[in-house]
Amino acid sequence: MDEHTVAGAQHPRRRTSHRAVILSILATLTLAAFLAPAVDAHADPTPAEIEAQLDEAWNKIEPVIEQYNQVHTQLEKKQAAVKALQQQIAPLQLEVDLAMQKTSIIAAQYYKGGGASTLNALLNSGSPADLADQLSVLDQMARAERASVANVERLKGQLEAKKEPIDALVADLSAQDKQLVTLKKTIDAEIERLNGLRLKAYGQGDALGAWRPVACPQSDPGGKASIAINWACHQIGKPYKWASAGPNSFDCSGLTMMAWKQAGVSLPHQSAEQRTVMPAVSESSLRPGDLIFYFNPVHHVAIYVGNGWVVNAPRVGDHVRMARVHDWPVRSYGRPAP
Repeated sequence: MDEHTVAGAQHPRRRTSHRAVILSILATLTLAAFLAPAVDAHADPTPAEIEAQLDEAWNKIEPVIEQYNQVHTQLEKKQAAVKALQQQIAPLQLEVDLAMQKTSIIAAQYYKGGGASTLNALLNSGSPADLADQLSVLDQMARAERASVANVERLKGQLEAKKEPIDALVADLSAQDKQLVTLKKTIDAEIERLNGLRLKAYGQGDALGAWRPVACPQSDPGGKASIAINWACHQIGKPYKWASAGPNSFDCSGLTMMAWKQAGVSLPHQSAEQRTVMPAVSESSLRPGDLIFYFNPVHHVAIYVGNGWVVNAPRVGDHVRMARVHDWPVRSYGRPAP
């Protein structure tokens, strides 16, 4: 998007919609916590039962995490717009200051030269010719002064016009920042609860062999896809962390974003948005490096590494690992680069 467009036009309705999204996320989390499946207090659940409960709870919170990633990306874009506006205003302010200084100098010259009025010109003139010359000079200086003042006013108007969207952006950012602090605390509390379920089912975690049960990648297509999948395979074993894009932890879209970044392809940090920025492919034409999007609406993404296997960052308490393509309900397939 054009920098001036981003900087200058932030519609109030759009800012309101951002706040509405955050409030909706908070409401969703509150409802999810209220409806979350509880572990039977009368008997220790089996790992399979806890896994089913974890799946149900995680399918409520992962969409919220992906929405948070989207909101956070929007905030970063607004912060960049604020910075761009400030960089535009700095030289304009300097130009205003110089114009004001020039006007002051002209005024001082009038005063010192005694030519600040037609009366002084008349009193000091020695002849009609001298008077005509003085009036002509005086008129030119007056015009220059008026032009300088008008230029200052014009520049001030430009400055004020550019400052208005900055003020709106800063106010909007401040409000969203406060809401995101609350949102982060709520998500962290729910993640802690989910992590407790997983630890109860599996202890401290799985062995590396379970994370990489077969060779990774299974096949190598070459080109950019080769760079992406080999990098993703090397992240196996790193812990899941929501809203993280490495280098030591990842969430699902953070992993796929960074894998393709190594190959020079830029993707957003949000699974549903990643789906919209690349062409769809069919399952029959799937090749290593393609992304697989899960659930409806989309809130999980993995990178295909061949022979029916993907690499993904599944959920809290887990690690970057390999999985089968159809371990979750597939929504669609996409190809980040030819």
